[in-house]
Amino acid sequence: MGSLDLPHASSFKGGSETFLRNVLESILKTYLKKNPTANTIWEMVQSLDNEKICYDHFTFRTFKVDGYGINSLSSFFMDYGYKVGGDLDFPKKKSRVLWFSPPDVDVPNDGQGLGNGPLPRIVIAEVLVEELSLESQEIIKKYLKPEGGKQAVLSSTLGSLIWEKPTWTDFKQLAEENEFAAWTLMHGYTMNHLAFAVHRFKHSFSDIKCIKQYLEEKGFKLNTDGGILKVSEDGLLLQISTFSERLPVEFADGVTETIPASYIEFTQRLVLPQFKDVPCHEIKEFHRRDAFEVNSADNIMESTRFTAPV
Repeated sequence: MGSLDLPHASSFKGGSETFLRNVLESILKTYLKKNPTANTIWEMVQSLDNEKICYDHFTFRTFKVDGYGINSLSSFFMDYGYKVGGDLDFPKKKSRVLWFSPPDVDVPNDGQGLGNGPLPRIVIAEVLVEELSLESQEIIKKYLKPEGGKQAVLSSTLGSLIWEKPTWTDFKQLAEENEFAAWTLMHGYTMNHLAFAVHRFKHSFSDIKCIKQYLEEKGFKLNTDGGILKVSEDGLLLQISTFSERLPVEFADGVTETIPASYIEFTQRLVLPQFKDVPCHEIKEFHRRDAFEVNSADNIMESTRFTAPV
């Protein structure tokens, strides 16, 4: 069979759509394996009334230094048709974010998950290393080797650090100035969190307020920064997230400490006002609120804060 006969082949200059989906599936499996609470919630969502799982976005953290920044991951996804959707700045966290919209692919009516469902947005943050103190810059650059960022996607799929595991002394010193940077030094390119697309759920989980109530009843700790339910200024983007669970980690100098891992999010995108008369069964993703809200995103980032939630 020639390449012209393959579905969507022209959209993916880096390879096939199947390969892209397999990479995303590997990243997901690594994330779930490393984060027991997130895995529990993922399995719960999957089992409840045979919910149709689809993802709104996958998020990663990087360092803006020596080829390890946003581009180290985004170049792979852009090879597969992803396009820059927008950017967000977080001056207090000394970081910025670019998010990428997925390529257009044919999704069957029963398409779900990463096998044949809608592709997630990709969100990549980077710590603006040059804005940190010289001491923190030296700690980070001590671990990052030239050209290492080229292995970003492989690192995400394996859940393995490209650089050497940091010492507790270095990690603690970095965390005192910037927790965002310290988290990235310890976890690297492992997915920071996934977000379910609530608007694609059916039945019991199709309303984010019902999800919030359900998770609270089950005893999961939800991020309270900015309120448990984060609502955009236009009221069309609704988000909730768990706090990252804290897991024991052995550092390079033999010290074992409990630090934040990853978390999980639920995102609901409501229909834009100009499409309010479109019949429900005809609503597509482009009819809904796109992009992200800086204030909500800033609060959600606190899901990995180092002080344990009460």
